[in-house]
Amino acid sequence: MALMPKRVKFRKQQKGRRRGISYKGCFVSFGQFGLQALENAWMSDRQIEAARVALMKVTKRGGKTWVRIFPDKPITKKPAETRMGKGKGMPEKWVAVIKRGRVLFELEGIPEELAKDALRLAAHKLPFKTRFIARSH
Repeated sequence: MALMPKRVKFRKQQKGRRRGISYKGCFVSFGQFGLQALENAWMSDRQIEAARVALMKVTKRGGKTWVRIFPDKPITKKPAETRMGKGKGMPEKWVAVIKRGRVLFELEGIPEELAKDALRLAAHKLPFKTRFIARSH
């Protein structure tokens, strides 16, 4: 089952611009370690799930994991070989808008080396650069 909102006020959204930095969600708030985005991007529901599964595989469900993003933006697409016009296409997939500095995943209850390894494998599933960060007390 795909990660998507239960219901939305409007079915279709405009594209928007992927620039600027994240002012919210840029610190490790819940766990000890986090994976932070270093580029602006769209992250699809499938990429979020693939990264989450990679995390779970390494941590062997030990400790606790937080997914700090949610795909709430619909991306539309017109069918192949369709003439121009006749309105906007149907919603095809859902994405989360990721801005530079945003914390994507958080972990706690596992050693730092294991957390680094898990977040590195999760980062391989993503289409943008990330870095490992630890909570500052």
